[in-house]
Amino acid sequence: QVQLVESGGGLVQAGGSLRLSCVASGSIFSTNAMGWYRRAPGKQRELVARISSGGSTNYADSVKGRFSISRDNAKNTVSLQMNSLKPEDTAVYYCNTVPQDSGVAPWGQGTQVTVSS
Repeated sequence: QVQLVESGGGLVQAGGSLRLSCVASGSIFSTNAMGWYRRAPGKQRELVARISSGGSTNYADSVKGRFSISRDNAKNTVSLQMNSLKPEDTAVYYCNTVPQDSGVAPWGQGTQVTVSS
C-alpha cells in the first residue's frame, strides 16, 4: 500500500512563508490528480489545492493567489508553496490523491502549520 509522508510544517508569523513537501512510497503520482488538504482545529478536512496529472492546478478561494502547488512525478513528490500566511491557515496539512481513496493511499500523519498573529 502507498505511504504518504508530509514535511515542512512549522511555526511562522503572519505574512511569512512555508514550503510543504510530500513523498509517496509508490508510483501513484503519474496517473492521479494530487492535492493538499488541511484540517483546522474543530473543522472538517478540506481540499485547498489540486494538481492534475498533466499539471493543471485549482485552488480554494481562501488560498488563491497565496499558495502554489507543484509536482515532480519522477521523484514521486508534490509540494505546496505557501506565502502571505494568515492565522486562519493554521492546520494540519496532508497530501493525497484527489479524490482521496483509502484503498489507494491512506492518510499520512500530516504536517502541522501554525501561523501566529
